[in-house]
Amino acid sequence: MLITLLFVALLAFYVAWNLGANDVANAMGTSVGSKAVTLKQALIIAGVLEFTGAVLFGHEVTETLATKIANPALFAATPQIFVVGMVTVLISCGVWLQIATSRGLPVSSSHAVVGAIAGFSWVALGVNAIDWSSIGLITIGWILTPLISGAIAALFYSQIKHWILDQPNQVVQLQEWIPWLSTLLLGVFGVIVLPSLTEPLTNFVIEQVGFTIPSHDIPLLTGAVAAVGLTIMSWRQLEERGDKGDKEELLTNPVERLFARFQLLSACFVAFAHGSNDVGNAIAPLAAIVYINRTGSVPTDGITIPLWILILGGAGIVGGLAVWGKKVIATIGENIIALQPSSGFCAELATATTILIASRLGLPVSTSHALVGGVVGIGLVQNLKSIKFQTLKGIAAAWLITIPVSAALSAGIFSIARILFF
Repeated sequence: MLITLLFVALLAFYVAWNLGANDVANAMGTSVGSKAVTLKQALIIAGVLEFTGAVLFGHEVTETLATKIANPALFAATPQIFVVGMVTVLISCGVWLQIATSRGLPVSSSHAVVGAIAGFSWVALGVNAIDWSSIGLITIGWILTPLISGAIAALFYSQIKHWILDQPNQVVQLQEWIPWLSTLLLGVFGVIVLPSLTEPLTNFVIEQVGFTIPSHDIPLLTGAVAAVGLTIMSWRQLEERGDKGDKEELLTNPVERLFARFQLLSACFVAFAHGSNDVGNAIAPLAAIVYINRTGSVPTDGITIPLWILILGGAGIVGGLAVWGKKVIATIGENIIALQPSSGFCAELATATTILIASRLGLPVSTSHALVGGVVGIGLVQNLKSIKFQTLKGIAAAWLITIPVSAALSAGIFSIARILFF
């Protein structure tokens, strides 16, 4: 069984590697496309934050995928069949993600995993082995994700365009808006993430110091201090640019340069969000197999995800991101619409908002869908003709075939494995 676990762990790492290679664009594609950061900087920043998000928040989506796609109760008498099925899921997803990455297509790893689990379950025990209610809920999430993200991005960008970019004195307008942008940027991230990050400190104050405080006080204080700090720093940076003289630069570059810094922060949040949501796609089958090995039974409810599994998934994402991530970055960052830091900031902020909410709800939605939806939302506000629909057709086609391809691969591999081993 130890050899089996090592093999499955390597497969999970392989899937995480391909997931990182494909989905790195979701975190940093728009930042590289708008020249806010270089490719090397993007890979380093995304690597750190993807890993952190995976380890701190990756357990919720992992639990959903491990226990709520296939109907585990039907495998109670045959846990070994469930193990073989989860192995076929890893192989199917890894192969499909590698094929898509080689062609520069940002596909949904969530689609691949859910399709693969459904494929082997159907072959193993029939159509009733699939938890269709969970599939339906996740499918609704996939449909709504690009629509919601696109609407949020369009709303953000239309307001920034109207109140800052289209004004005769952009710098003065931006100075007035910096506090609101700082609050928005840190608020979106803080409301969803800070309560969990500051929970140990809150517990320490209550239990060790003996001072009873509401659970939301420390997150609110932390977010407020961070927003004030970001506002002051941004004002100083804008004044320094203004003091350097050149009037032409004063109208355009200082504004976009400051937005580049905001965009980098929002990209960091997307990387964190992506790590927290999508690591489950790689490690859920491994988590289920480890559970079966430990208990001898199929997981039927929420399971505890060992830390080493989360670390393995995070490390795989970072490795693939660094080695193979360049092609998909070009598709997202440059081949849908031409991006400036101001528009890229809005797309990434909308993506982070959509994905972090989904992560907290335990829904394995598609980060690719969210970011592409956000970028298209920007394009609709800018100019419909600015959207490169040929690129979108290729992306949409890849999205549509991911589920049937991964399901068919998984069903085929499982059928062969069942003949060989049972």
